[in-house]
Amino acid sequence: MDELIFTVDNLSDGEQVRVDKWISDNQSDLTRSMIQKLITEGGVTVNGKAVSKSCSVKNADNVTVIVPEPVELDVKPENIPIDIVYEDNELLVVNKPKGMVVHPAAGNYSGTLVNALLYHCKDRLSSINGVIRPGIVHRIDKNTSGLLIVAKTDKAHLGLAEQIKAHSFTREYQAVVCGRFKEPSGVVEAPIGRHPVDRKKMCVTDKNSKPAKTEYTVLEEFNGYTLVKLKLFTGRTHQIRVHMSYIGHPVFADDVYGKPSKLCEGQCLHAKKIGFVHPVDGKYYEFDSELPDYFQTVLNKMRKL
Repeated sequence: MDELIFTVDNLSDGEQVRVDKWISDNQSDLTRSMIQKLITEGGVTVNGKAVSKSCSVKNADNVTVIVPEPVELDVKPENIPIDIVYEDNELLVVNKPKGMVVHPAAGNYSGTLVNALLYHCKDRLSSINGVIRPGIVHRIDKNTSGLLIVAKTDKAHLGLAEQIKAHSFTREYQAVVCGRFKEPSGVVEAPIGRHPVDRKKMCVTDKNSKPAKTEYTVLEEFNGYTLVKLKLFTGRTHQIRVHMSYIGHPVFADDVYGKPSKLCEGQCLHAKKIGFVHPVDGKYYEFDSELPDYFQTVLNKMRKL
């Protein structure tokens, strides 16, 4: 294991800062989420004492971070075809098909995008998110198709993560939703948190939630359904699905926040466009993907209603 030792000496007189934020701001090897995990596991001490995530530090405090040895990866590379839209030495952009899980979870260590990436990239994937999610900077749900960016290096991962945190990452989706809108466009700004009863679901709530903002624009109207473009300003879990359901327009075939359909297995939602500043060369990159076959099938059916 590694032991990182710091002395706080860069705060103003009387200033106090949360320990996880101070560590994150003063080193580049660990993300804030990783630091918070180490704190929870007792791997961070201030002046020799284990602390909680709410602990603050001040000048002259001694901070020690114990970073455990990496766990041996037990997720196997698999020769699964993946649609690579762009690739260089630092990152790649993948067009994920509907039905593919992004990364392994307990009891499901095979057939995921990560398994495919491990085969394609060999050992060239960012290690920041650990052994189960190497290279994964952000996720989309199993039954959401579309563009996803993957980091090969830790430098690229950190740079992309900062853009997501600053909401400067371009992410546009298209979805078929239930009902028709009174206005051609609008913004849903409502905080999202864990559902109080069903812990596998998210919901709009003021309790233990985070701000969330989604912009929608009507593209085409059908009999009882609408094709919309959706722009994410934040990236909360299930954000689009929760926000659309919240305003009375659940995503078509969403079996969690709406109603299932025989026409489409899981939500009719596609991550169509992604844009970002390359964390190494500093240039802006933007990629757009075609609507997949399952989505076109739904649209063709809607147009005949």
